Parts: sequence; structure tokens; C-alpha cells
Amino acid sequence: MARIVLVDDDRNILTSVSIALESEGYEVITFTDGVSALSSLLNDEPDLGVFDIKMPRMDGMELLRRLRKTSEMPVIFLTSKDDEIDEVLGLRMGADDYMRKPFSQRLLIERIKAILRRNEASEDNGAQRAPEDSYFARGCLQMDPLRHKVVWKDVDVSLTVTEFLLLQSLAISPGVVKSRDQLMDVAYDDQVYVDDRTIDSHIKRLRKKLRKGDPDFASIETLYGIGYRFIEA
Repeated sequence: MARIVLVDDDRNILTSVSIALESEGYEVITFTDGVSALSSLLNDEPDLGVFDIKMPRMDGMELLRRLRKTSEMPVIFLTSKDDEIDEVLGLRMGADDYMRKPFSQRLLIERIKAILRRNEASEDNGAQRAPEDSYFARGCLQMDPLRHKVVWKDVDVSLTVTEFLLLQSLAISPGVVKSRDQLMDVAYDDQVYVDDRTIDSHIKRLRKKLRKGDPDFASIETLYGIGYRFIEA
């Protein structure tokens, strides 16, 4: 089974969530702060991380920022009830999901399962197709799902699984408008609820990553009140 890392300074949360995850068959690793977690994660990456945002020594967002330099490991943030700004910032930094405290352990487990299933399905789909069948190009964009590789104007772009799936869904049909609900279906299991803001935050971060290599990138167009579409360039 998958290995899950929990990073939270609340030992009660670490204990109770660990017990719940282990009862589902997962291997669980726990840390009480970002500093101790970082050194371990850089050497031995688990399958998914659950990070509290507010922690001593190194908070969850700083931990994610450092990990994203070399890792695309899926991450779910735990946030305080009123930390809406932290939630949005976390998603823009590359988190795959967030949950507000106090949270349902059952819902957290379902979201973990959904993200792991999505990653596994992405890998399986790539393995079942020949490389030449999975690769496609749309103007300046090249995508290779088999290798989880994205190139824009000859520059490699590192994306999380969620960002990759959203870009792929838009780029596979240039000019076709995809609603937020359609993009949610692509990026999330149907048992997991996310709101419009989550998709919008992922799109904003996706644009930001593509603009690092091309400040003029404008191929993901917003149609306000409707959704998004990819414009082939």
C-alpha cells in the first residue's frame, strides 16, 4: 500500500489520523515540524503528504515550496477554519487539495484515496499506450503523458499531477470551452467535493509556471462565468 507522510505539530491529530490511515492499510510516517520532515522527504519520498500550514520552525507552505524544487509529490494542506488566504496561496504553490480544521477523518481518507487513484490511473494509462500514441503537440505546447512531460516553446515545465491533467484536458481540444465542473471531473474523483476557487487556483498556478519560460503566455483563456479554453499558439 501507499506511504503517507503526516506533518503537524498537534500530536493528537498525528496519532488519530495515523491510526485511521493504518486501519486502511497505509504505511504512515509522522513529523511534528517542517524542518525534520524536509530532510527525510528529500531522501525518501512517500506517495502523498498531508501538511499542516501553521507549524513551528518551518510551516507547511515553506515545506511545500522547498519540496516543489525537486518533487511533484501530491500534498493536501490542513488549514485553520478562517485561513482562506492560506488556502488559496497553498493551491497556487502546488498543493493538490486542502481541508479545514476541524475536519472529518473519513473525508480526509477519501480525498487521499481519490488523489492516489488519480495518480495510479495516470501512470497506468501511460503504461498501456505506446509513447508515440500518448504524445501530442498543440502549437508551442508538447505533452507526453507517458513521461509526465510538458514542454512549452522548447522549455520544460514541471507540473503537479492535477495541473498536468487540467492542461491536458484543455489542450487536447483547442478552442473548446471546458466548464469548471468538467475540469473538476478531470482532476478529482467524483466522491470528492471541491469548489470553483480550487480549480481557479490551479489554473492560476498553471499559468504562472508556463509564464516563467514565456512571459507572454496567454493560451489558457478565461471565459468569465463559463470556464476555460486552450488557444493554440
